[in-house]
Amino acid sequence: RALPAAEAPAEAAAVRAALKEVAVALEQRAAAAPSLAAEVLSAQVMMVSDPALADRAEALVHGGTDGPHALMAAFGEFRAALEAVGGLFAERVADLDDLRDRAVARLLGLPMPGLPDPGHPHVLVAADLAPADTALLDPAKVIALVTEQGGPTSHTAILARSLGVPAVVGCPGAAALTDGRLVLVDGAAGTVEADPPPESVASAAAAQEQRRRRAAALTGPGRTADGHPVKLLINLGAPNELPAAAAADSEGVGLFRTEFLFLDRAQAPTVEEQTAAYARVFAAFAGRRVVVRTLDAGADKPLQFAAPAGEAEEQNPALGVRGLRTAARDPKLLDDQLLALARAAEGSATEVWVMAPMVSLPAEAAAFAERVRAHGLPRAGAMVEVPAAALRAGELAQGCDFLSIGTNDLSQYAFAADRTLTGLAALLDPWQPALLDLVHLTAEAGARHGRPVGVCGEAAADPALALVLTGLGVGSLSAAPGALPEVRAALASRTLADCRELARLARTAPDAATARSRVRAALA
Repeated sequence: RALPAAEAPAEAAAVRAALKEVAVALEQRAAAAPSLAAEVLSAQVMMVSDPALADRAEALVHGGTDGPHALMAAFGEFRAALEAVGGLFAERVADLDDLRDRAVARLLGLPMPGLPDPGHPHVLVAADLAPADTALLDPAKVIALVTEQGGPTSHTAILARSLGVPAVVGCPGAAALTDGRLVLVDGAAGTVEADPPPESVASAAAAQEQRRRRAAALTGPGRTADGHPVKLLINLGAPNELPAAAAADSEGVGLFRTEFLFLDRAQAPTVEEQTAAYARVFAAFAGRRVVVRTLDAGADKPLQFAAPAGEAEEQNPALGVRGLRTAARDPKLLDDQLLALARAAEGSATEVWVMAPMVSLPAEAAAFAERVRAHGLPRAGAMVEVPAAALRAGELAQGCDFLSIGTNDLSQYAFAADRTLTGLAALLDPWQPALLDLVHLTAEAGARHGRPVGVCGEAAADPALALVLTGLGVGSLSAAPGALPEVRAALASRTLADCRELARLARTAPDAATARSRVRAALA
């Protein structure tokens, strides 16, 4: 409806209040969410809190548009801008749609968009899920997730796996799975069977129970059946998950994401604030290893205070200034973080390792290691996330103390495949033989130079793939705490020679599906 001018001030105030209420609600969700979920939710808070969004909606109101339509139009303009940029920013289109719906619902006093709750455990089927909904899935109610859109490295898939919910994303026939229909979901194999016969259901349930019992019976350090050690570490990235993470049966932290200190704020955290946060983590993991990833900003995690004023917006942020590259533009960010880490590590019984994200050149790794050691921190490493780093892993290893492979980004860059495009999801499958070749290349280079090599991507959470990674020469696996028991059990069931044969089967396969099926057949 056309809005009378006299009503515009009150309507504009109501629009701003609705946006603020959405931001506050998401902040509360982020505070209660695991690290990956908290990062996604914090990014949503930044988007809905953008002053330009509120200003545009208010301008439309003063132009005669009612509040709900003003919000829809303002979000629509932002949506079009993100779609035009493409890449990782295009992934935020779904986030904007969800934020729009929440803001309009707040303004109209309607219930918030959310997930259905039939009152019993169920398989959730959807075209896609908003991050705010996926982040707080209750595994006791949602026993599996199937979506028509997305890929193996999409936020929906990663968040679901971090919560221990089996997920099959990018499933073309998901729309045909109507309410009340029986389905059998195998998250590890990526399969969904509709109307399965009773014997298939019974067999799957028995296999799941057997895996659960076997996993529960094993504790302690990871090792193969013949005693070859494989460190089992966890991923950590939010203060609220620290108690549960420290209590998990792990050998430490293989990926400590530090972005939670930097996101959703106008100024960088002080050295003192960082020191206190890091000290709490080190105290919780006394006697164990903590591998700290320095600030991984940029791309889908932009920082308000890290982008120089007047600098043109990056047209392809996934290939822009992110990770370690931000240190070249703002050296103080990295130096303050290293200073805080050094202070927190003083007198600590924790084995503190520090690694840089988005390393491309051996010279970058060497320069980073020099800066780390200059702050009194003894172990400096580089993440292998781009093909150039894997191809020159030997030279990288010579300049630092360890390498850590981030399989999510490495697959995205190796296959030139946008993780937001459902049609390219198969290229991002961590079983892709070419990706396994890059892992092998890196592990082999590390072994030649006496440098440990670990994996901290989603691939480490798959028990069968963990065996393959071990066979490729990877010495540590870092995943969500809930994934470690089954990975530990898988390792204990096979010798190192077995793992090497599984790795050979996977690497010589023509595609990811064949690699997966070959290994699973060998394990059957």
